[in-house]
Parts: sequence; structure tokens; C-alpha cells
Amino acid sequence: MGQGVRVAAAATVLAMAVAGCSGSSGGGPISSGENATAKKGPVKQGGTVTIAQVGAQPDFVFPFAPATNQNGWNVNLTQPMWPFLVYAGDGGSSVVNKNKSLFSSLVWSNGDKRVTITLKSWNWSDGKPVTSRDFTFVYNLLKANAANWSAHLVGLFPEDVSAVSTPDAHTVVLDLTQAYNPDFYTDDVLSTVPLLPQHAWDKTSATGAVGDNDTTTAGAKAVYAYLQQEGAKTTSFASNPLWQVVDGPWKLSEFRSNGYWSYVPNAGYSGAKSALDKVAFSPFTTDTPEINALRSGSSLDVASLPLNDIKQAQALESSGYSIASVPIPGVAEIIPNLYNAQVGPLLRQLYIRQAMEYLIDRNQIVAKVYNGYADPGNGPVPVKAADAWASPLEKSGGPYPYDPAKATALLQAHGWKVAPGGTTTCASPGTGPSQCGAGINAGQALTFNLVYSSGRATTDVQNAAIKSSEAQAGITVNLKSEPFNTLISEVGTCTASSHPASGCGWQLAEFGYEPYSLYPNGTGFFDTGGNGNSGGYSDPRMDQLIKATEYGSSAATFTQYEDYAAQQLPWLWLPLREGILVYRTKLQGVVPLNPFSGGQNFEDWAYTS
Repeated sequence: MGQGVRVAAAATVLAMAVAGCSGSSGGGPISSGENATAKKGPVKQGGTVTIAQVGAQPDFVFPFAPATNQNGWNVNLTQPMWPFLVYAGDGGSSVVNKNKSLFSSLVWSNGDKRVTITLKSWNWSDGKPVTSRDFTFVYNLLKANAANWSAHLVGLFPEDVSAVSTPDAHTVVLDLTQAYNPDFYTDDVLSTVPLLPQHAWDKTSATGAVGDNDTTTAGAKAVYAYLQQEGAKTTSFASNPLWQVVDGPWKLSEFRSNGYWSYVPNAGYSGAKSALDKVAFSPFTTDTPEINALRSGSSLDVASLPLNDIKQAQALESSGYSIASVPIPGVAEIIPNLYNAQVGPLLRQLYIRQAMEYLIDRNQIVAKVYNGYADPGNGPVPVKAADAWASPLEKSGGPYPYDPAKATALLQAHGWKVAPGGTTTCASPGTGPSQCGAGINAGQALTFNLVYSSGRATTDVQNAAIKSSEAQAGITVNLKSEPFNTLISEVGTCTASSHPASGCGWQLAEFGYEPYSLYPNGTGFFDTGGNGNSGGYSDPRMDQLIKATEYGSSAATFTQYEDYAAQQLPWLWLPLREGILVYRTKLQGVVPLNPFSGGQNFEDWAYTS
């Protein structure tokens, strides 16, 4: 699955982009298709594109955010400036983008325990060359500070590197501690590693000299601490000279406290240059002002159309916009806190999670809340956005189709007095097969607090429907919505050893969705100690299956993992809304959107003359 970062469903559709984008026609259903492309015309140089950003904003600019910072929007801010070594997504295809990646070749050898990376002869924006020393700078920083890196995948890079050598300025040789599935390592590990400008950033203070500080553990810690300190200063994102040295196609030109930010082209970019003069992100707290701005036809060039406003599509098309549906590469979920002091013992019982999943009418949510524009949410792999990986079990509806009778029977079989429309309570405490389970007291109620990201009306409607359907078996779900940035600051990662006061007071959390990398296994989310494993889920069998997908490339092994995760419910599965992308018809290159860059390939966009 890749990086353990949280993404709000209420945010800009660009960060939800995936294969399957096309323009709609007339007032009929919005279409999608893997090979859809926008109409092309003569390109006009220059122009500004303004993009709507709803309900969330970045808060960190150094590409290696602290482990405590799970804000997925930070990578949207930084990737246009510091692209990953392996750049995921090419147009509408879920493949490695060789044109935008920083390597020219990547060769596996020694039984898949060695990878030789040849870097392109590209330059930084200040004219200095991108070299293998920039890679060792990244490696040294992460080797000394991996535990404080938000995208760190435990046991993988950099711990799994036994040796790094740099035969010349453009070659890096990684010797790994064991053989890996090259697809997994390329797609899920090397795609999380950007290169950083050692010649500009290898210092420990603003006035300190640039040197080889990173080559000692103490020095690497000091450099990392300094860069993280500077990376948190939102008021200087656009003015700090550090962040002006980039190797990507864009440079940050402005960042405001209200969440507005803008880019201008990096004149020294070694890849294809942009025809645009500027790209700006305009913040909106909720759907309503965004749709009003779209209706006005003046301020926004690219936005997401709220699904509750889908009837506006025809009017928008007649006003000069095109519209595309965008399946999202990720999974929507409710994360159970298995170690919350009050309800952790309840949520650690698989049968309770099963009962709760049986009570979520996912098909109705897809049809009624999202007007059909959503993945069904049958398990850990999206059926629409990752069809090649989805198992027959998931494609056939998953292990827990909506069935209130099964939910009730499960609870009754484990000692609960079920009160439909009321409060279900434990009538038979104990650890026997027909009792409630360890740590559950007589008379304890199935009552939970669900906190979720605010800003989108369809999310409110979905959760109201879940609250209502859970009540059919006497399960109470109390709802509370919060701004995304507030939510992620309150929801900590919890384990058996967590102190209840350290961000573990939450019970159920819904961030919006968890994004996928190209290889959609559960690394980082469902493995013990994973950086995105907020609820503390731990299962030796799950760990074993995830590792098997990392080390081997068997399709049967992947299906084993996928079906086990679907059945074990480390998360409660939810439908994942598609993005409905609205963009000016005269703006070409927007579709097909890159499935994994967040759709932020602005350098490929241009206005037609």
C-alpha cells in the first residue's frame, strides 16, 4: 500500500486521480475509460490555472515529514518540487513513469538482492548537477532518522540496505539484506524516496556551512532536525532559500496561512518544460462555496464536483467546462482503535467487527449517496481502480455483504442481548465460545464514537446512513465531524503499550481514504508496527502474508493476503467515492490524469489558443 499518510475525501480531486478519466457529453452519465484523452489544439504559452482545494491543506514542506505528521497533503505540496526517484503513474496508466523518474535505468541482479540505479544527467534549479551523492545524502539522513520519517516502512528502506556504493556520479548500487519482489520494491519502496540537494541542504543551522555533516550519525541527526524544524515553518515555505533548490518542474511562489499556495515553473528543470506561467490552489472549507465558484464561471479552472451536485454537470458543460469521473487508487475505511481504554476490548473481537461490517449497506451507499460513482469497498483492494489485483472474493461482493440478520445472530451467539433500535448489551461475560470475550463486562453496551473529516456533504450522509443501519442491531454510533487537519492532530497511533492520554482517546476514525502505491499490498497499514497502522492491529498470519507479497511475485500469494485481510477486518471497509473532475475545456492535458502523482502533472497542461 505504501506510505502511511491520511487523505481527506473532502480535498481536491487532483489528489485522487487514477486511470479512467474522460470527458462527459450532454447531460447523461459521466463517463470514464482507461484510454480517454482530452481534445488537443494549438498550445498557447502562458496562463494561470486555479485549482479548488476543499477541506484540507498541507502543513509541512521538507519532503521527510515527522512520523507524527500523517497529513497526506504534504506530498501533494512537495512532489512537484522534489519528485520521487521512481515516479509512479503515466497518463492514465498504473505504471512507472520513466520520463519523469530520476533514473535512466534500474537493473536487478544477484538473485534480486542488488539493484543498480543509473541517474539521469539532470540538474538542480541552481544549476548544480543531480548526482549519486544526493542519493547517499538521503540514505544517510534516513539511516539515522528513519523512526522519525512519516513514510517509513518498518524493516524496509533504509534498514534493508546492507551496503551502498557509488561507482560514479550517476550510479548507485544498493545491496539488500535479502531478495525482494522487484515490482514491490520498485513500486512501493523506491517510489517513496526523493533525491535532496546535498550541496545546499547538508547543514545544521541557517548560518552553518554546507559540508559532509550527514556522513556521521550525529551529523545526520543534526541536519535532519534542522531541516524538519525549518520544514514546519509555514510562514516561510515560499521564502526560505532551502526550498527554492528543487529538481522538479515547479517552484513554490506563495503559501498563505489560509491554505492558498501557488507554483511557478522551475526554469532550470531538466525535463519537459511547462507552457503555464502559474498554478494556484484556492482553499474552500466545504462543498458549497466551491460549487458556487464553479457556477460563477470566473475563479476556478479545475475542481471536483460534489456528488450531491451531480445535476449541475450539464450546466457546467454549457459554461465551458468538461467533466470526468475519476476512480481513486485507495481504500476508504473506518479504523477501529483496538486499544482504546473504553472500547478496545470490544473492537478486538473479530465477531463484533464482522457484525458491524454486515450492517454497512455498501451497495445502497454507492447507489444512493454517490449516485453510482464509487468503488464498492469490499476489502483492502479497490475493485475499480485496481481491477488487476482485486480477487474473485472482492469482485463478488466481499466476505461481508449487507446482512442485518447475520449481524444479529453473530452477537446473540456470543452472549449479547440484542435490542434493535435500542442498546445491545453483554448478557454473558467471559471468554468462552458463547460469551462476550476478554475484557468485556456484564451490561456493557455496544456504543462507539466515530470521528470523521468534515467538509463534504456526501460524507455526512454516508455516516448518517451507517449510524442508522448499525442501530438495527442495537449498536450505537455517535458521530462527530472535524476539519481534516484537526482530525489528524487528534488521532494518534495506538498499541497495547500506548498510554491512553497520548492521542489514543479516539474510538473509531474515518479520514476519507488511504492512498495506494502501484503495488497495493498492506505494507505500512496492516502489518504489526506499520507507520499507518493507527488502530494497533497485529496478527502474525497477516504479517507473514504481507511479507510474502514483498519477497515473491506470485499472484496466488497476493490473493491469499488480500482475502485474509478482507476477512479479518483490520479496518471496516467502506465505499470510496470517485472524484468528479471539472476542468475548463480549453485546458488540455488534464486527462487522462496520472493515477498516483495526485494528478499534479501541471507541466503537461496547456491552454489552447
